Amino acid sequence: MRRRRGRPGLVGTMARTAVVAGTASAVVGASSNRQANKRQDAAEQQAAQNAAFESQAQVAQMQADMDAMKAQQAAPAPAPAPAAAAANDGDDMMAQLGKLADLKAAGVLSDDEFAAAKAKLLA
Repeated sequence: MRRRRGRPGLVGTMARTAVVAGTASAVVGASSNRQANKRQDAAEQQAAQNAAFESQAQVAQMQADMDAMKAQQAAPAPAPAPAAAAANDGDDMMAQLGKLADLKAAGVLSDDEFAAAKAKLLA
C-alpha cells in the first residue's frame, strides 16, 4: 500500500478541525463555569455580610431597647398618696386600694412597696 505524502486528505483535515473545535469548546466551557462559580461565591459572601450586618443592627436595637427599659424601671416610683390626706370613708379607701393594685399590676410598684402602701392605707 502506498502512503500519500504532502497535504492531508479531506477526512484528516475534518478530524483535525473537530479535535481543535472540541478542545476549544471544552476550554471555553470550563472557563465560563469557573467565572460563574466565582460570581456565585461573591454573591453568597455579600449576602452573608448583609445578613451579619442586619443581625448586628437588630442586636444593637434590642440592646438600646433593653437599656431604655432598665432606665425606665430605675426611675423612682411615684410615692403613694398620703393616707392622712384621704378621708376615712370606706369607698375612698377602696378606690385608693384599687389604684395601688393597678400600679402593682402595671409593674410600677413591687410587692414590698405595694404591701407597705396598703398597710399605710389600712392603718
